[in-house]
Amino acid sequence: MDLKSRADFSACDKNWLCVRRKNQSSHCSAEWIILPVLIFLISIFPYAGDVVAEQPATGNHHHIEMFADKPHPDYEYLAYRMVRHEVTDRNGLTTDITSRYSAAAIIPGPTIIMDEGDVADITLYNQIPNPERIELHENVSLHVHGVHYDIISDGTLKYINLVQDEGATLVQSYTYRWNAAPGTAGTWPYHDHNMNTHNGAEDKGLFGALIVNPASNIAAINQGGSSQAISLSSIEKDYILYILDDTFVGTEINRQTGQQIPIWTNPTLSAQSGSNIRLHLIALGTNLHQFKLPGYSWPEPGTPNIIEEKAIGPLEKHVVVIQAGSNSSYMDTTFAGKAQNMIGSLNVNP
Repeated sequence: MDLKSRADFSACDKNWLCVRRKNQSSHCSAEWIILPVLIFLISIFPYAGDVVAEQPATGNHHHIEMFADKPHPDYEYLAYRMVRHEVTDRNGLTTDITSRYSAAAIIPGPTIIMDEGDVADITLYNQIPNPERIELHENVSLHVHGVHYDIISDGTLKYINLVQDEGATLVQSYTYRWNAAPGTAGTWPYHDHNMNTHNGAEDKGLFGALIVNPASNIAAINQGGSSQAISLSSIEKDYILYILDDTFVGTEINRQTGQQIPIWTNPTLSAQSGSNIRLHLIALGTNLHQFKLPGYSWPEPGTPNIIEEKAIGPLEKHVVVIQAGSNSSYMDTTFAGKAQNMIGSLNVNP
């Protein structure tokens, strides 16, 4: 989070502590799967320094470096910060897109955007202050959902993956490889899984999103009551909305420039009349939610059905593509959502 303005931080701070509760169970079902002996025997190998999974054969290559950091010394929150993001295409041309991200540690974390067929090597550094250096072994990690990776890029503790602790310590970074293989298109959360406990420090702010755009470059939108295909290039803005237990928190992305802007809690969304926008909903915390945007309907992803609301549970996700036509308010219509005033505005400019 950009903490140049303490007031901005406070706006996020007041809603933060209810994200997850003590003693919650892990929400990642993969944590308790016992891997076949052959798989983890193949995966175990001696290493020194950073650890990298096997090289896939195709796709653009993303070279990413991120810090896990503390946004402000007076608060308990933690955050990810983008340090470097370069993309090398199939012709060997490398483009540096680091300037698209905030230079500060932010909550939510950076949104990483890939295409089907891409691969990313992401090196994480542990910059969380620890002046006494009491626990040099404690590590922070990146655990992603939805895309493919080897077991050594799971971002969990040896207690869970049965191979090794897969995170960055104060004295050693850790490199993960994410493969956006065909079939992984969608919006996926990533988060810490190692800090303090085997559940990680997601509830302290260590989370973000990965968007994998389909190789087809096509999205679906409601036109005249039916699902119609549009080009992704016709979408002007992406909004990532994390649905926490007591608030929405978000990021705005200008699809023309790629610039990312944190928009804090229950943010106001804006769009030009007639423009297409895409909302990426990711539920964190432990509550169930019912998302609604009165006056709008959209295709249920992967089906021809047109819907007006969507039930979303913990770590579930949903993508809404609409053409902006009139002002509205997005909201969680569950009893808990109404009690917490989980509502924000969509302002459509003429």
